[in-house]
Amino acid sequence: MLTAYTSDEIRTAERVLIERLPEGTLMGRAATGLAIACARALPRVYGSRVVLLAGGGDNGGDTLYAGALLARRGARVHAVLAGSRAHEGGLAALRRAGGRILDLRGAPEPGPAVTDLVGAADLLLDGLVGIGGTGALREPYATLAGLASGAPGVVVAVDVPSGVDASTGEVAGDAVRVHLTVTFGAAKTGLLIDPGASHVGTLHTVDIGIGPHLPEPGVAALGAADVTGLLPRPGAKSDKYRRGVVGVVAGSDRFTGAAVLAVGGAVRAGAGLVRFASAAEPVRQVRARWPEAVTKIVTPEEGVRETGRVQAWVVGPGMGTGDEAFALARSVLDSDVPVLVDADGLTLCARDRSLLRRAAPTLITPHAGELGRLLGVSVAEVEARRLRHARRAADELGVTVLLKGSTTLVAQAGMPVRVNTTGTPWLATGGTGDVLAGIAGAYLAAGLSCYDAASCAAYMHGLAARVAAGGPEGGEAPIAALDVALGLPEAIRRLTAPARG
Repeated sequence: MLTAYTSDEIRTAERVLIERLPEGTLMGRAATGLAIACARALPRVYGSRVVLLAGGGDNGGDTLYAGALLARRGARVHAVLAGSRAHEGGLAALRRAGGRILDLRGAPEPGPAVTDLVGAADLLLDGLVGIGGTGALREPYATLAGLASGAPGVVVAVDVPSGVDASTGEVAGDAVRVHLTVTFGAAKTGLLIDPGASHVGTLHTVDIGIGPHLPEPGVAALGAADVTGLLPRPGAKSDKYRRGVVGVVAGSDRFTGAAVLAVGGAVRAGAGLVRFASAAEPVRQVRARWPEAVTKIVTPEEGVRETGRVQAWVVGPGMGTGDEAFALARSVLDSDVPVLVDADGLTLCARDRSLLRRAAPTLITPHAGELGRLLGVSVAEVEARRLRHARRAADELGVTVLLKGSTTLVAQAGMPVRVNTTGTPWLATGGTGDVLAGIAGAYLAAGLSCYDAASCAAYMHGLAARVAAGGPEGGEAPIAALDVALGLPEAIRRLTAPARG
């Protein structure tokens, strides 16, 4: 499991060690790890052109010391000093190693000399702003960030890309986009959560010894071993009822595809039995595509009372937002089993949030627009502060929240927010959210908590998408939502297969 921490948590842990170790020890560890990572990112160090964008403070010091180490190995190193001050020890070390200095302190803008250096660099280190930076970058940092993002060489962030809030992932203005982020001690929360995560590139952590002094994490990402340990698996005495019966209320005469996809996600994720309840046309479509499902045509007046016993419900995809859909959604949410609410079901809950006040566990799976409607804020506000609003929704609504997007978050009151690390940009296509709802519903019915069901579903959804898209070995191809459902068995097989060799 990958854990992540705020800037304050990292600094507190660092202070414990700083008080016990000789002066400069932590910076030496960080600079050495950074230089090693940079050397690995280059075809060769000797003769390479390295540019350091160094701000003031310890982040600039890490950058300058790492530059000195690279210079000693034969790199041609130029440091651009952009802060109001420079780290004197790092600056002296770089000069002794033969590095050259371009001092911008007091200059209103970088100028053509910097542009030329950046354009010719084989490797550029972004050491402008460290983990304490918040808000928009000021000049000359903002201009330098733009130059760094467009640099033709390998761009490496020192601890955090400048312009990214290390504690939240928020980006207030210009921010550097890098190929590699070398972070010290532990991952920072903002490196895992968009919009900041989209600036990070490959994330590499350098151990500087602070691990034992870190608190319980506020953010975590499950790995393959974690998900493997949580996934429901049938045993020798399992039957379809012990494996979990999930009920799905989805689709309408107008929107039938969502029903087929949600049921498909549940079937392919391993549900013991799927009970599907809806209007006549989606029932016909589900019968044709998924004969395994037990189907029933229902009316808003009767609701789901006579559908049969289930261990969890999925409600919402494609069911519409009119009064009849509202009545049907209420009948599901009045039940005493876990309920996953998705898509149109979330729009209905935004109309009357009392639908979510229930004794049984509730999982909601919104995208930014749906969460914004539930909380009364704009889509842009949710996208800019994803972590904040996922936590707020979990606390305020009393539910578990799976916030979909380029980085999917799972938030539950009193628990670390989980960040999903699987997936592919090809998932940004219609219907994939319906498949995700079915997967999570199957895991709820199998007995996982909302927190674990949401986390495992997001992970497996992303893994199945990679399987469907073809994976990195041969490149990726466009996928449709049904491809994700069909890719689930292979994704599960790959995840749970014993390691070889």
